[in-house]
Amino acid sequence: MPEVAVTISSSLDAIDIGALRTLVLVYDLRSFSAAAERLDVNQSTISYTVERLRGAFHDPLFVRQGNGVAATERCAALVQWARGTIGEIEALASLGEFDPAVAKGTVTISCNHHERQTLIPQFSAQLRATAPQVKLVLLDAAGHGNLHLKQNQCDIVIGPVGIVGENFYRRHILTDHYVCVMDRSNPLARGRITLSAYCKAQHVFITHNGEWQPLYLDVLKAKGIVLEPVVTLPSHDSLERILPGTHLIASIPHQLARASGTRLHITPMPFRVPISIDMYWSARTARSGLHKWARGLLAEVAKESAA
Repeated sequence: MPEVAVTISSSLDAIDIGALRTLVLVYDLRSFSAAAERLDVNQSTISYTVERLRGAFHDPLFVRQGNGVAATERCAALVQWARGTIGEIEALASLGEFDPAVAKGTVTISCNHHERQTLIPQFSAQLRATAPQVKLVLLDAAGHGNLHLKQNQCDIVIGPVGIVGENFYRRHILTDHYVCVMDRSNPLARGRITLSAYCKAQHVFITHNGEWQPLYLDVLKAKGIVLEPVVTLPSHDSLERILPGTHLIASIPHQLARASGTRLHITPMPFRVPISIDMYWSARTARSGLHKWARGLLAEVAKESAA
């Protein structure tokens, strides 16, 4: 981390972890009002904290830019230092043998419908049984999981995403693959689907609110094949009501198809496309006893699901 030179003065005595959290939040959101809303406080409280920090570090830290604020160069360096400091303080607070039975706190996970259907139910059940005082909060990633993690809105991101940076960690927990789902009366349900039949089928695309392109489309494009969807959905949650009674087919992860029950026919795609489900977290929670335990539990649940 870059060194941040500061003038030692009595003004630094008033700087606490809460003030550092506010600094990081304003920096991430580029807005005093958004930070106030996130913390459920008045904007004047945010302004007062920033003024204290300005006096302590002898820098304006933020300047007006359009409807928000832009950080100064010194502020950017301070924020990087503050992230590490907050993480170290939280780690020190959780040192010692972790006991989930008496642990308190919140685990916030950003993920998509796939993970909420396949991993989260079992994870939630084991969390409640083992750590009854720990709260679980889920966010809909919808293509923004990396932003949720970088802005400290969540502790863990799960999904087929890529988050890079020296302050972020990754663990592979599951490899899934695409299959086709359709109504049981669909003619394509009578046998193995050929590539030609697959390309001529009436397809449903799931785009996660337009923020995601299914991985199998890139494989098809490499073969010179471009599919045109008949129906485009923002998520998987309505497939079981849209596919029955039609000739529509959807290509979705196998684990998700299994979790959806027996109403739909499941058959292999004419080509295999793996889906790497990874777990990401930041340096902020890397050493936290609660979050290390939660990540281990998620990995175990994923291992059981894959088996």
